[in-house]
Formats: sequence, structure tokens, C-alpha cells
Amino acid sequence: MALKEQDIKDIAHLARLGLDESAQAPLAADLSTVLELVEQMNSVNTDGVEPMAHPGNAVLRLRDDTVTEPNQRDKLQEVAPATEDGYFLVPRVIE
Repeated sequence: MALKEQDIKDIAHLARLGLDESAQAPLAADLSTVLELVEQMNSVNTDGVEPMAHPGNAVLRLRDDTVTEPNQRDKLQEVAPATEDGYFLVPRVIE
């Protein structure tokens, strides 16, 4: 499928891209090559070919969601200048 420069202008307009006039001809050739490759791939007979593995079918091995460290909040807040109800108090930034 050969694209013309007008096709490139239309595609660029739809994609809201600004293209120089000098870039349109090489881009038309490159896109035409890609579309020809897609046509070749679509013409291949894939009857009887099983799909390959897909990562979406994989099952994740997850670890148990358990606490592995002791709670040290009180010890860590001892050096804080101001705390209240287990939270660090900081100066207000947004009025």
C-alpha cells in the first residue's frame, strides 16, 4: 500500500503533528514500507499454529502479607520536635 504525500498530510493533521514539506516524502516511503510488511504478515497462513505463551496468563507467586519488623514508632518519634497521636507534626506549608 503506497501512501502519497496527501495521505501523510491527512495523517499528520489527525494526529495534530506539524510536518515540514521536506519530511513528507521520506515519511510516506517509510510508512508505506511498514504497511507493506503488515500486509505480508497478514497473508501468512496461520491455521493450526498454536499461540505462544503470554505473560497475561502467568500466575504470580506472592509471599504472605505478614509483618516482618517490630513497631518502632515510639522510639523513632522520641527525637521528633513535635508529635501528636502517633503522627509527626510539621509546619503548615499551604495556607
